Amino acid sequence: MDSKYVDTHAHLNLSAFKDDLDEVMEKCQTESVAVVNVGTKETTSRKAVEIAEEADNCFAIIGLHPIQTVSGMHDEDEIGEGGEPFKSKGEEFNPDLYRELAKNNKVVGIGECGFDYWHTKVDTYGVQEVAFIEQIKLANELNLPLMIHTRGPKPDKQSPTGRSVYIDVYETLKTHAKVPFNVHFYAGTIDEASKFLDIGGNISFTGVVTFAKDYEEIVKWAPLDKIHGETDCPFVAPRSYRGKRCEPWMVIEVYKKIAELKNLDEELVREQLIKNARKFYNI
Repeated sequence: MDSKYVDTHAHLNLSAFKDDLDEVMEKCQTESVAVVNVGTKETTSRKAVEIAEEADNCFAIIGLHPIQTVSGMHDEDEIGEGGEPFKSKGEEFNPDLYRELAKNNKVVGIGECGFDYWHTKVDTYGVQEVAFIEQIKLANELNLPLMIHTRGPKPDKQSPTGRSVYIDVYETLKTHAKVPFNVHFYAGTIDEASKFLDIGGNISFTGVVTFAKDYEEIVKWAPLDKIHGETDCPFVAPRSYRGKRCEPWMVIEVYKKIAELKNLDEELVREQLIKNARKFYNI
């Protein structure tokens, strides 16, 4: 990988980019931004691999998102700014299918997997847990890092375990994972982040850090060699692009904000985040 920046969590494999994927990829090339596209189910995992095969500085992570393990409708209120409503069908994780996909050398990880308590019913926890553990097992077998999804319940709801989603994910990883992992779109506490770092994990930040004050302390605290920059596009664009569809090249704004909050030179931060991504994903 010879890019100056890398978006470690993107979704160019979703329908939001079906009409102008080539133009977006060209913009990434112009801005020297490498892209790691993350699968959410079988079809989007296959699409992530397809995109990676066509572009030098694109890579793929394949897996089953927790909300895809349960059937139901998902609207913009749930999936966030920039997303398109969709229906999940309740897929089961098929290790043989993903094992075969992982034979492609552009596949650099497994996921995104974990727990999502936002709109799913309490009785779906067991289904999510099975899919999560199966993906951890496959990552262990293939010696690939894990991409972790964590989302707690709505403010007026309680998690199915009565604990923070971050603690539930932590305990599952501590018990089963033998490979490094990235907790993407990190929004937990410093104490929870410390737990993840202690067992071989790291965390990543999105464009939300450019406008949400709640993230300032965790960004300042996080060790520079234990973090990544991401967009989670097409969702939640950085401050300069609010209201627009988020795209991978916008990760440059995330890099700049991390440097600002840490009071560090932008070039130093850029070089370290590139180093982190290369080491973590072996790219």
